[in-house]
Amino acid sequence: MRVRKIVTHVEEVLTEGGRPVDPAARVAVVAAVIENPWAGEGFVDDLNPGIDGTASPLGELLAPRVVEALNADVEAYGKAAIVGLSGEVEHGSALIHTLKFGDHFRRAAEASTLLPAVEKRGPAGIVFDIPMKHKTDATVRSHHQTVEIRIADAPHADEIVVALAASAQGRPQQRLADLSTER
Repeated sequence: MRVRKIVTHVEEVLTEGGRPVDPAARVAVVAAVIENPWAGEGFVDDLNPGIDGTASPLGELLAPRVVEALNADVEAYGKAAIVGLSGEVEHGSALIHTLKFGDHFRRAAEASTLLPAVEKRGPAGIVFDIPMKHKTDATVRSHHQTVEIRIADAPHADEIVVALAASAQGRPQQRLADLSTER
């Protein structure tokens, strides 16, 4: 795995809807810009060697960093893979949609649900949203949220941006009724 750079983004929402948010709503994202392990190879039938050499080390690198950046207990989480224009969306999916990658974050966050994800292909500087859901109950509406990210110089055509997002709470000022109230 060849990492060009790691980007950490932390935001705190202090007011929402004209009202204070106390404590501040905290969200962290850590993204690694890596060389696409399949770059320059044309169409690759068997992605497993690239997955085996990249997915677990990448999860091991990112999971503790995003938990540390959040500096609070993780309540919601998500992931992303943004593939440069010379790659395939499947290259990003191959890295993040495997237990070799995701289990590192589940353990670090003490989580059990599937990690919501976004994957797409785009040029350097593309804006992408990382969806998040509650770490143990994906039906908890208050924790369905997204965080928007942009890395100005990534991904290059032969790179993939892989990111993890964590939130210390649900949406600020959330007021939706519990899913169980609907019939």
